[in-house]
Amino acid sequence: MGIDGHEVCSDLFVFLIDKMEFIDLKAQYHRYKEAIDTRIHAVLQHGQYILGPEIQELEKALAQFVGVKHCLTVASGTDSLEIALRALSIGPGDEVITVPFTWISTAEVISLVGAKPVFVDIEEETYNLDPRLLERVITSKTKAIIPVNLFGQMANYPAINAIAARYGLPVIEDAAQSFGSCQNGRRSCGVTQVGSTSFFPAKPLGCYGDGGALFTNDDKMAEHMLAIRNHGGLKRHHHYLLGMNGRFDTIQAAVLLAKLPFFEKEIEDRIRIGARYTEHLKQYCITPKIFGDNTHLYAQYTIRLQRRDELSEILKKSGIPNAIYYPKCLHEQPVFAYLGYRWGDFTISERVSREVISLPMHPFLNVQEQDRIIDLVKNSLR
Repeated sequence: MGIDGHEVCSDLFVFLIDKMEFIDLKAQYHRYKEAIDTRIHAVLQHGQYILGPEIQELEKALAQFVGVKHCLTVASGTDSLEIALRALSIGPGDEVITVPFTWISTAEVISLVGAKPVFVDIEEETYNLDPRLLERVITSKTKAIIPVNLFGQMANYPAINAIAARYGLPVIEDAAQSFGSCQNGRRSCGVTQVGSTSFFPAKPLGCYGDGGALFTNDDKMAEHMLAIRNHGGLKRHHHYLLGMNGRFDTIQAAVLLAKLPFFEKEIEDRIRIGARYTEHLKQYCITPKIFGDNTHLYAQYTIRLQRRDELSEILKKSGIPNAIYYPKCLHEQPVFAYLGYRWGDFTISERVSREVISLPMHPFLNVQEQDRIIDLVKNSLR
């Protein structure tokens, strides 16, 4: 759920060597160049760069894609999470539950609205929030739960939603890395009270800058989020909420409108490429496991092994870009020291953070490139 916040991490840890790309945005642009250029040129012609007609067109298309009543585009994935929390009136004295193995945005926004992040460990096989641990951290101060769909697979929402319903808690789905995936036939961003995603360029559906979106079937929630996005008001010069400037750029909306018709095919290609990685590597390392009736679109194709750093250096020297999402858990970050967590509090997250490594993954990865990666990994781990 992901890198504005989730996004910047890729810039910090990706090593781009030679011509192989970790995420090949250039190949994607050349494939869709005519559609993208035409859409951008239309914005340049009408000149409505803020809240132009492409914004509502995109929001309608995305809501239909997910299968919900309302979609609201925003300036970033981080903003989308903060807006959702503000719309739920979460603030000082409140607690919000999330995971320690994710990009900082998820917990950052909880603190930014004045609430306290409360961490719960992850499942070892899916890297997502472990519902079995959820009830033990719920208190009278708990006001929301933010599960994160890490690496492209949705968390166990049937279990999470059932627990949340018993306690009357809203669930905000952090789908920064899972937009386009499904669970029991329902799209990511459409299974909780609010779904949040990111359109950072490296995401499964990415624009050419920062961007994000919120999804809901709740009319009142949609109205509050819309107002917060635009300085706390629905009418000019009338501000009834404390808001922010969280609007999505029209040119970025145009880019997504050009890409959206190709997205289903890209999802199919991601699933195929991910399955091929797994088939060839499962005997050599821990490969992604798919939960229940989930689809996994591999926003990052992530494997695990104790010799992670050694493999990273071998790949790097051989011209294979690779990434580490994430080398430290959030409770290890100095900014969250005040929460009082210690090493050993979240053993699964801590172990996983020292073992994961992500391989090149995008819909345009060809068989020859993938074979080169697979062979190098296999030879390194024999």
